[in-house]
Amino acid sequence: MKFFEVFLKEYLAILKFERNLSKNTIASYKNDIEKFLSFIENEIEDLSEINHRHLGKFFKFLIEIGLIEKSTARYHSSLKGFFNFLFLSGYIKKNPIEKISAPKLSRKLPEVLSVAEIDKMLSMIDTTNKLGLRDRAIVETLYACGLRVSELINIKISDIYLDDDAIKVLGKGSKERIVPIGSSAKEWIKKYLTESRVLIEKKGKSLNYIFLNNRGTKLSRMGIWKIIKNYSALAKIKKEIHPHSFRHSFATHLLEGGADLRAVQEMLGHVSISTTQIYTHIDRNFIKAEHKMYHPRG
Repeated sequence: MKFFEVFLKEYLAILKFERNLSKNTIASYKNDIEKFLSFIENEIEDLSEINHRHLGKFFKFLIEIGLIEKSTARYHSSLKGFFNFLFLSGYIKKNPIEKISAPKLSRKLPEVLSVAEIDKMLSMIDTTNKLGLRDRAIVETLYACGLRVSELINIKISDIYLDDDAIKVLGKGSKERIVPIGSSAKEWIKKYLTESRVLIEKKGKSLNYIFLNNRGTKLSRMGIWKIIKNYSALAKIKKEIHPHSFRHSFATHLLEGGADLRAVQEMLGHVSISTTQIYTHIDRNFIKAEHKMYHPRG
């Protein structure tokens, strides 16, 4: 589609020099737009011929090939920007994407472990050896504090204030927050520090990070994932469990227990409370039980 090249080139230049977008972002826009143009190249000969039916057909095709909602929404964003540019520049008289709504992203509710399932997983950990002690401290901390994996692996000994029942965490956007820690996790961290970490740490390698691998260096995200996968398998838990499941469980159990939504937002490090509110909709059985118990017509 040679006649489009000049317009696309101009649009990409605007993204680069006026909007200062990154190379990767611009490359994604370019790829999305070219995919659409390639899709309709045998149906049109001029810009003005593109209408909302062409776009509708394209998005239907994306759904049919199994593209996830997030990717489909990205295509819409890319094409919307391009057609807005064409319309505002006077290259087309009608904007065909105005009639095409952006795909609505559904929020998949995360898997949540019950208290019994968490207890079962913890019971599978052999704490008579140094790595078992470490693993117990890791799982206890994940659940007690609702941490992201990236936050957990970057905790340093200097970030732990056991006398104050708190941990300092570096969250998304390098934002620090103080998270409370429960008595159980606190005791296992103490035990790990005094009986296990001293055996694992290596001078010049451990760099004050609290959770270390067998080589004495900071545990990786994959290392944490393998630990969780191992104990969920031993506990015969059928749910799809990963380290983030403990963060989801932490938030859900707090809210089910009556914790204030804004307090949980603060603990999770969410900028928007709407992000935290997803956890108020997870356990349908809990909601039904509450309704049955407390509603006069339950």
